[in-house]
Amino acid sequence: MSNCRYKTEPSKHETIKLIRVIGISDFLSLELPPRENIFAPWLPTQGLAMVYGPRGVGKTHFAMGVAVAVASGGRFLKWEASKPFGVLYLDGEMPAVVVQERFSNIIVSSEKEPIATLNIVTPDLQEFGMPDLSTLQGQAAVDPYLDGISLVIVDNISTLCRVGRENEGESWLPVQEWGLRLRSKHISVLFVHHAGKGGFQRGTSKREDVLDTTISLKRPGDYMPDEGARFEVHFEKARNIHGDDVKAFETKLITVNGIQQWTLKMLEESLTERIANLLNDGIPQNEIAELLGVAKGTVSKHKRKAQSQELLRNNG
Repeated sequence: MSNCRYKTEPSKHETIKLIRVIGISDFLSLELPPRENIFAPWLPTQGLAMVYGPRGVGKTHFAMGVAVAVASGGRFLKWEASKPFGVLYLDGEMPAVVVQERFSNIIVSSEKEPIATLNIVTPDLQEFGMPDLSTLQGQAAVDPYLDGISLVIVDNISTLCRVGRENEGESWLPVQEWGLRLRSKHISVLFVHHAGKGGFQRGTSKREDVLDTTISLKRPGDYMPDEGARFEVHFEKARNIHGDDVKAFETKLITVNGIQQWTLKMLEESLTERIANLLNDGIPQNEIAELLGVAKGTVSKHKRKAQSQELLRNNG
């Protein structure tokens, strides 16, 4: 008699159910917890968001500011956490001493200190290197540290999601699946990403599909390198938020008596002042349009606004 064992297909009644299907009546009667905001108004619980911008614009300043505000139940820029939530910050590229210095400066300058968990993973402290979140092994390495965490910040996609090419949609799918799994566990994710040469996020547009929010950080047209962190904040995708909450604004990091502060101006207001200053310096309108990357008609509109606000030294 042969010792070979033949595999038989499971019968219809033995088929393992891999997905759960629910009827519409049962679904509508489910008592699901309301979706609150972790960081109002753009980062909800179970939210997936992305912030991107060119190198050196201030993405990590932004991400760390969000991390401290969420963990402390505090404020950052125009936004506020409803209460303290646990945060896991995955830093993929900076030296540990720089991460330490930046977080220290932010916490010292904040009205509230982190009360909830704020845990850091950074390359210099790793014996076996940073996890690759585009692999199941890398994702599994993070899993033990998710207890009590409501927000995971991935800074950044290029260094922490290394398998595949950025411009191929398939390379994003494992990371997307990971984000969706975290969402099912009531964990939100903020991805940090680089912009390409054209100013748009680098790689595939498929990243946008499951995101609740996409924020673009842009350098103002008259930005000077010695200004440090100064950028415009633009909402490119904002699910369920609108009006003043998604209006673009400009912010700049300054230090007053050793305390870091962020100045805020709505972009329309900021643009009027910048155009007025350039006109007062004798710069022609066509050159201002080129310098700021705006249409000539926009310069004319803000010139009229500057005149009405008496911002120009002469009325010409």
